[in-house]
Amino acid sequence: MRVPLSWLREYVDVPAEATPEDVLAALVSVGFEEEDVHRFELEGPIVVGEVKEFTPEPQSNGKTIRWCQVDVGEENGGVRGIVCGAGNFFVGDKVVVTLPGAVLPGPFPIAARKTYGHVSDGMIASARELGLGDEHNGILRLVDLGIDAPVGTDAIALLGLDDVAVEINVTPDRGYALSLRGVAREYSHATGAAFRDPAERAWGDLDPGAGFPIAVDDQAPIRGRVGATEFVARIVRDVDPTKPTPAWMIARLTLAGIRSLGVLIDITNYVMLELGEPIHGYDLDRLQGGITVRRATAGEKLETLDGKVRTLDAEDLLITDESGPIGLAGVMGGGTTEMTDATRNVLIEAAIFDTVSIARTARRHKLPSEASRRFERGVDPKIPFAAARRVADLMVEYAGGTLDTTVGGALFAEVHIDGIPLPAGFVPGLIGVEYTDAEIEGALRLIGCTVEQRDGDWLVVPPSWRPDLTDKWTLAEEVARIEGYDRIPSVLPTPPSGRGLTSAQQGRRRVANALAAAGFVETPSLPFTTAEQNALHGSPSGESLPSVKLANPLDGLAPFLRRSLVPGLLQVAHRNLSRGIVDLALFETGTVFLPKPGVQYGTASVPPLAVRPDAATLTALDASIPPQRRHVAVLLTGHLVAKQPSQAAVAADLADAVDAVRVLAGAAGVDIELVQAQRAALHPGRAARVLVAGVDVGYVGELLPTVAAEADLPGRVLVAELDLDALLERAQARVVAASLSGFPAATQDVSVVVPAEVAAGDVRAALLEGGAPLIEGARLVDDYRGAGVSDGSKSLTFALRFRADDRTLTAAEASDAKLAGVAVAADRFGAAIRDGDAGA
Repeated sequence: MRVPLSWLREYVDVPAEATPEDVLAALVSVGFEEEDVHRFELEGPIVVGEVKEFTPEPQSNGKTIRWCQVDVGEENGGVRGIVCGAGNFFVGDKVVVTLPGAVLPGPFPIAARKTYGHVSDGMIASARELGLGDEHNGILRLVDLGIDAPVGTDAIALLGLDDVAVEINVTPDRGYALSLRGVAREYSHATGAAFRDPAERAWGDLDPGAGFPIAVDDQAPIRGRVGATEFVARIVRDVDPTKPTPAWMIARLTLAGIRSLGVLIDITNYVMLELGEPIHGYDLDRLQGGITVRRATAGEKLETLDGKVRTLDAEDLLITDESGPIGLAGVMGGGTTEMTDATRNVLIEAAIFDTVSIARTARRHKLPSEASRRFERGVDPKIPFAAARRVADLMVEYAGGTLDTTVGGALFAEVHIDGIPLPAGFVPGLIGVEYTDAEIEGALRLIGCTVEQRDGDWLVVPPSWRPDLTDKWTLAEEVARIEGYDRIPSVLPTPPSGRGLTSAQQGRRRVANALAAAGFVETPSLPFTTAEQNALHGSPSGESLPSVKLANPLDGLAPFLRRSLVPGLLQVAHRNLSRGIVDLALFETGTVFLPKPGVQYGTASVPPLAVRPDAATLTALDASIPPQRRHVAVLLTGHLVAKQPSQAAVAADLADAVDAVRVLAGAAGVDIELVQAQRAALHPGRAARVLVAGVDVGYVGELLPTVAAEADLPGRVLVAELDLDALLERAQARVVAASLSGFPAATQDVSVVVPAEVAAGDVRAALLEGGAPLIEGARLVDDYRGAGVSDGSKSLTFALRFRADDRTLTAAEASDAKLAGVAVAADRFGAAIRDGDAGA
């Protein structure tokens, strides 16, 4: 909310010497967040000038300029010669002249300069050049603003361009602060300055009269709440919409972020900002009959003021006349009854609409507006009468209209606000500050509450403009806010024993920390992808599996929830490569969505937000959500070790991806087994399934070159993805570090010949099983196929390591353990020690 200070001073006593920063500090003290300070970025001299004469001069480029003689006052140098390209002014017109030394928004400094064969001693300014709007059809003629000021007058002060606005962030529960009335009241709370309510008027002034038919016919109220509880209509006749909007009003609207659209619309916007009540004006002569507020018929059409034809939903609340829909209630008016330059009689609408109805309509049609922003937060139900009269008065004063006091209309219900019981001692107990009863009562009365003592406690009736005050907790928050947050002590709470992270949370942190410590960078990504990516990376065979498609995706090209983390890592890698970062080691932990085939997910109806769903509804909602598993994935591409003096670059390969899998498995506390596999997205022969206790938990491998190329990733790309939940479910309750032996290891190699189809991992497992308990490790160092090895066979060489916990092993003991392992491999696979292996 932007608040021009000159406007704020009309309703609260802001000291003349107060700076914008002082005002922001006061508002921050009562719970607002400061955003910015807005000014017209102008520097003088900028003055009123009178065009004495001009000479049109056609140019070779086809443009005609005017060489003008402009009187800017004796104190400013008298008559000056100025070149001007506009053609919308006449001799005798009063204009705004920026003299040499002035600075316009941009910044655009003004200096005397030679152009078109003349020295232009200043510039005649347009409204846009002054920051007063977007109009740039010509220079600003003061007569169009109804101004006839003496020559030489300071135009900055004359047009209100010396004003400044402070901007604050208004949270959704404090909709009353989306108005000058609300902000002035809060400034009064913060400083004690006197507040003057702009809505305070006698009922005799506010009564709109009768005779104009108004009806509310809501056959399908949302949550049982009628769409419109109040509707006030006033009529102003014989307006002149071509009259100029006052300069001070344009300046205030501009500072508040609203552009000027003509006097009638400017007035409705001005009152909305002033009182917080959105106003809509209708061309009375284009209305057919009275006004009825009703729900739309599904499929009904309405052309809104932005020129778009909208297909309506049965929940949409409409303003209609006998011709049909003429506006989306509380959101945007219709084109058939809009005010134009031909409008002569205006019907003013000030209403109270249901917050949920307006919020849903604005979101459904992607049509946020200043009106919907206020209605969906809640508007003071006692303000429409005052707002309608305020608009009428301004239209009479500035659009030359006449207020019709005989014909009008109002439909409203008596506003009743229930009292809230507030037990004595509750506020100090909740906030932790020893407030006195007088402080509590004073704070609540200050914000407009009625406070009544009852049996030692209080009954508090909130003011009509504070619908957010609904219980004793919100009242306690108000006391803390008004009395000052600085009174609340900073005390670190003592955590109850036995609490903390769950074992699953600890496991996820260990895995992420281990990968980060291994040199990987965590890169969270959005969980949205395409059906093709889900099929390629979310299925071993590349077949299309069920995926969850979003009804309203952020990106229409990626409307599905991911089945795999790999597409997100590929996007991150591509983005980094496009910025010159070519050596990457990335990882992500996140949720994937794995709907079961044949199961329909989602729910046909959304439970109401105002009540807690029962157990059956919660069970149905849980069943409507697809299974969501937490995965961990890694990606490597480029060099693992960069080129440096005496060190050649080392490219990442499959072994590095396997090492990453072992790192995260170790952090999770599980032992893994790799089994050669095939996946649609991975290179044949360079892919493996990852098993834990015989259960498939993921895969590791190298992407097919074609898949990498489609992702715009040159070179080799290694990936791995594991079901992190499955890893942690199979982890030991406590990870115990293995003890370190103080005795040296014995090392030997062994080469065995096995059939070519036997996996090296299976042979390794047999060697480890047979060599237990002395064997400590076995590492494949060679896979040979050629001379000396029969066709259909291969020679696998393993480096073996043996160790005992209680002694130094002899060579004979290590050899016996090795041969025991070979015996198991021979029994399972027909393995034989290759000729030439010494056996020791």
